[in-house]
Amino acid sequence: MGAGHATGDLPAAYALHLVDLAARWGVAPDELLSGLGLTRESLTNPAARISLETTGTLVKRAMKLTGEPGLAFFMGLQMRLSSHGYLGFAAMTAGTIRQAIELAIRFVPTRTTALAFHLHVEGETASLVFEERAPLGEAREFILGALMMGIARIGRDITKKELVGDADLAFEAPPHFERFAHLAPGKVRFGQPSNRIIFASSVLDLPLDMADPVAMQLAREQCEREMQALGQDDRTAAKVRELLPLSEGYRSLEEIAQHLGVSPRTLKRRLADAATSYSDILDELRQERAMLLLRDESLSREQIAERLGYSDAANFARAFRRWTGRTPGMLRKP
Repeated sequence: MGAGHATGDLPAAYALHLVDLAARWGVAPDELLSGLGLTRESLTNPAARISLETTGTLVKRAMKLTGEPGLAFFMGLQMRLSSHGYLGFAAMTAGTIRQAIELAIRFVPTRTTALAFHLHVEGETASLVFEERAPLGEAREFILGALMMGIARIGRDITKKELVGDADLAFEAPPHFERFAHLAPGKVRFGQPSNRIIFASSVLDLPLDMADPVAMQLAREQCEREMQALGQDDRTAAKVRELLPLSEGYRSLEEIAQHLGVSPRTLKRRLADAATSYSDILDELRQERAMLLLRDESLSREQIAERLGYSDAANFARAFRRWTGRTPGMLRKP
């Protein structure tokens, strides 16, 4: 869902982690970086970025030189919040998992514009969705696989608890996944409509081991400065996403504009400047809420349609097929 047509890059630090990971298989940095205009030293510059195309080349080359197709899982297992700059430091010192996730959602553009995160809560279930806002190319499976595994590992590290959760991935299962399936903290499904982690909403209230409100505020202020420097400080889309849901159905664009104290025309323009629209955000929220509600076998499709603001189950089913290419019943199958 969403715009999905932006270009994106990644902090060079992530490539540095890949270089160091490949070294465990005896691959020298110069061998991995040859011909790309990069050195291990240049990747240590905190301000350096690399394109998704270069990332794809590096990933493909690293897999070939190491002979290990499952490098993404090794990358995820060694991921730490400290790898993510001031955003990581802010999340690490947050009070709860919810606060850490909200910081990640707010400030992920300081790390990359190729991905966005969205949190959805429906009763006792929550999901963290990874939106692909740019084509990830040859690095797609690596980035998403490492991120999913990494977040599971980080969650355990910062709460000191074994967390359980399922994962959906939009790409097909790689042949080597069975070797790593036991490391996942829950069921992993491939070929799904979106990339997301599903977990008990009670997890959001877990306290973090390194909570420090003063340090968190300092890191947050630095993240705000980075957002402003990147021209990413317009919060309109985030505010619309917060205001849209009601207990039954959703607010209209006109109602949201009134809440924000602007005209509907101005709101439309601001959303367009952020490469999205009211209908894009509404579709994204409805799709993810539908996928959570469909996990509850006690709810009929008619009840789900009503909660999503549709007049009947048939209209909901048509919308669901448009979003995902499949019927609600297909998603309910194990």
